Amino acid sequence: MIDTIRGLLRKHRELVSYGFWGVMTTAVNYVSYFLLRSGLHVNLLASNVTAWMVSVLFAYFVYKLFVFQSKDWTWQVALRELWQMVASRLFSLGLETGILWLFVERLCCNEAVVKLAANVVVIVVNYVLSKFIIFKKKPD
Repeated sequence: MIDTIRGLLRKHRELVSYGFWGVMTTAVNYVSYFLLRSGLHVNLLASNVTAWMVSVLFAYFVYKLFVFQSKDWTWQVALRELWQMVASRLFSLGLETGILWLFVERLCCNEAVVKLAANVVVIVVNYVLSKFIIFKKKPD
């Protein structure tokens, strides 16, 4: 049984790692936000934007190092990957916002259900963008 679990974890290491570090990125976002809001009494929107930036930067490093194992740290590659990471997260933020607007505001669907579904879409889009564009492996 344990060998089966180990085999599955090895086979799906990237997805498991992406899930784990995604949860950690969410935690970084929440902790940053609440530290700014409660600890430093920073404005709501400034706290949210700052927490988003901190979490995207955190995600860039953990995805580069642990999920997609991108080993090229030349400044050209690192800068390109970071720029693409920020751009992809801005895209997914817009996508999620658009989904919420369309299904909640216009079509009057259940907000909780739509938010959950939108998050699933965003997770998949972020994974695909990270794997196939941002941290795309170069052919050997």
